[in-house]
Amino acid sequence: VMVLNKPSRSAFIPEDCLAARRAFNVAGMKRNTEATPALLGLDCGATRSVAIYQCGTVQRRWQAGPGNVSLLTDAQLFALLQSAKSAYENFPAPGAVAIGMAGASAEVNRERIRRAAARVWPRTPCLATTDLETAFAAAELDGRVGEHHCSAIVLALSGTGSVFCGQNARGEKVRVGGWGHIVGDKGSGYEIGLRALKATLHYRDRDGKVPPLGRRLLATLLLNSPSDFPEWALGASKTEIAALAKVVSAAAQQGDKIARDILAGAAHSIARDALACAARLAPKGQRVKFVLTGSVILKQPAFRRRVTKWICEERPGSEVVPLRQEAALGAVALAAGLLSKAQGPRSKVGESKPGGTEHWTAALSLSSSPTEQRHPRSMKLDRLPLGKAIALMLSEDEKIPGAILAEQEKIERVIRIIVRSFKSGGRLFYVGAGTSGRLGVLDASECPPTFRSAPEMVQGIIAGGQTALWRAAEGAEDDPTAGARAIEARGVGKRDTVVGIAASGRTPFVWGALEEAKQRGASTVMLAMNPHLKIPRGHRPDLLIAPDIGPEILTGSTRLKSGTATKLILNLFTTLAMVRIGKVVGNLMVDLKPTNVKLRDRAVRIVKMLTGADEAQSLKALERADWVIKEAVKIRARKSPRGGRA
Repeated sequence: VMVLNKPSRSAFIPEDCLAARRAFNVAGMKRNTEATPALLGLDCGATRSVAIYQCGTVQRRWQAGPGNVSLLTDAQLFALLQSAKSAYENFPAPGAVAIGMAGASAEVNRERIRRAAARVWPRTPCLATTDLETAFAAAELDGRVGEHHCSAIVLALSGTGSVFCGQNARGEKVRVGGWGHIVGDKGSGYEIGLRALKATLHYRDRDGKVPPLGRRLLATLLLNSPSDFPEWALGASKTEIAALAKVVSAAAQQGDKIARDILAGAAHSIARDALACAARLAPKGQRVKFVLTGSVILKQPAFRRRVTKWICEERPGSEVVPLRQEAALGAVALAAGLLSKAQGPRSKVGESKPGGTEHWTAALSLSSSPTEQRHPRSMKLDRLPLGKAIALMLSEDEKIPGAILAEQEKIERVIRIIVRSFKSGGRLFYVGAGTSGRLGVLDASECPPTFRSAPEMVQGIIAGGQTALWRAAEGAEDDPTAGARAIEARGVGKRDTVVGIAASGRTPFVWGALEEAKQRGASTVMLAMNPHLKIPRGHRPDLLIAPDIGPEILTGSTRLKSGTATKLILNLFTTLAMVRIGKVVGNLMVDLKPTNVKLRDRAVRIVKMLTGADEAQSLKALERADWVIKEAVKIRARKSPRGGRA
């Protein structure tokens, strides 16, 4: 099974797909010899899944229902692939398989595909990628970048959803769109269908009658009134709404003005985004080949002509053609390249690319980490009396402060780095997965109410995103590219500090983030509970803090001592850094944000202690200062120059 290699900031597809594509030879694919190994390519989209099996001159096609991996359970994913295998059970087993699926942009979903494929086709090289990449590979079958004086190829896909991607002769890659129907999919079947529903309601409200397009929609959906549209749309799937694009197309062909306006807007969106993709790959004047695909474009010739017209008007001399090859054939091409790579003298299936983040993080042995070792005092934890078990756990926790103090000098250096970031307008980022990520988010979320800091000043990044705060995100921590992209998306720069948190010290998501931050000039720190961590010289962060707290009482459960130690250290980082930038007077939180009764009461007491005023005077000063304690203290100081200070 192929694994992810070195993260790429601008890639819209995994690097191993590019290697497979480079290794593929079109002429070799067409060669007719009995020795040709069988190849299997699958292209699975939001509407249908297609597989093509090829062995010599034999080619067989199979089709099934939708195959968006993000909408399939592991059992459904396995069943889909198993069905594809069953369709070719009377043919020789494939020598390589390539699977492109909608929703496979994230490494966690590509890993799910690889795991399912390994069960269906054991010991068979398998490439997991997006349906966008299989379509792009199919576009390249008709001519690659550089052929016929072509500086770049741009693929414009509009079906149920929409996305645009391209590559130029320098190997630079760009993707535009592809963000799903809620926040993206401009010019897609989904947007066309949704706009038709909205337009019907708009014109019904404006004119007092249902427009012809609305009557077509009612007949198609078997609804009685446009008033039923909102409820229907709430329960409809993306595919069901996208299917209304056919109704709009039929209405436009019969002269319906509303339908024509909707399609004109969709065509303009597609042309605009395709041109935006091209502009980032090749300056005006250079020849770009635009390949159009997807059911919205391919099944509506008039619509395709309009898209072509707008592209050619903006970039004269461009070649605009429909995709001639089925996307599943692009998957076959990728399978051929994968097989060639796997059979190469220096390549093995499942081998990651040397120098990539995953390559060297995989070499960091978990067995050497105390977090994975068995604690000799808890071997009989399941049989210990409850009182003794409590005493055992607390006695282990007592060792944590001493282990942290052994790292005091490095902790001081980190705090100074954070203070320097804050004073220069920079930010502090915590990056982690699982318990480590949650603790980072927790510490970051406590800073605004405690120190009245801007929410952007201290930020937590957790593998798997928001839902990982309360639900395990399987596989998210194994994606270094996702960590790198998170750092890129936050705009991390030279004034920022990034602290990676990983109990074992080997989490790929965290190292991907640290490496990206390092490339961007940010200060980098790794916090781990593994004093035996050995990091290759070129990948070392500015500082490594690794207290020796020993094995966990419950083997591998890093929410215990590792979590406690992490929380204590993060407390040190933010609390003392905030003290150093003037957000504390004495031991009082003078930048406290009083957002509830308890905190307002505390704010009054702080003003009393700092100024010597009574409760009523302190309350009045705070109300005048909009509950900003420092301003209230200044107000009282002007009224009572002899006011005290704690």
